[in-house]
Amino acid sequence: MIVLFFTLLLAVIAAGLSYVALRRGKSTFAKALADARGQFMHLLPRLTIGILGSGFIAHLMPKETVLTWFGPNSGLAGTALATLAGALTPGGPVVGYALGAAALKAGADFSQVIAYVTAWSLLTFNRMLTWEMPSMPGRLVILRAIVSLPLPFLAAWVTQLLR
Repeated sequence: MIVLFFTLLLAVIAAGLSYVALRRGKSTFAKALADARGQFMHLLPRLTIGILGSGFIAHLMPKETVLTWFGPNSGLAGTALATLAGALTPGGPVVGYALGAAALKAGADFSQVIAYVTAWSLLTFNRMLTWEMPSMPGRLVILRAIVSLPLPFLAAWVTQLLR
């Protein structure tokens, strides 16, 4: 139900933005529509590949390995591995959340999945290299990464406390 709500909310926002663009002139609307179509065509193959790939990974993940490396008894080493895996996972939510959900199904502990998702959200190397470094000073990006590094461990620890 919540997915439907946010989908409808995004549709209303898009319609509102379309209306504003049209009010500014037909050429503004046409340019905005052409830009949107270009972005859609650019993202469509990536989304398709990401959805298919994450679906296969979810069913091919070896349960014994996941349980050993990321299970309830993996401790700090499991949290460190989950953090590293999160930082190394490229892609958007289709990939990151699908891998987290697949790991849970394969026996990963909540705290390790929380560490993975937190690291994926904050420390993804791919995002740092392709988006942050080109658009912000390198010193700022490095400082942000250093400041964010303890957060997956903190999130895993708080998850352990809240059980």
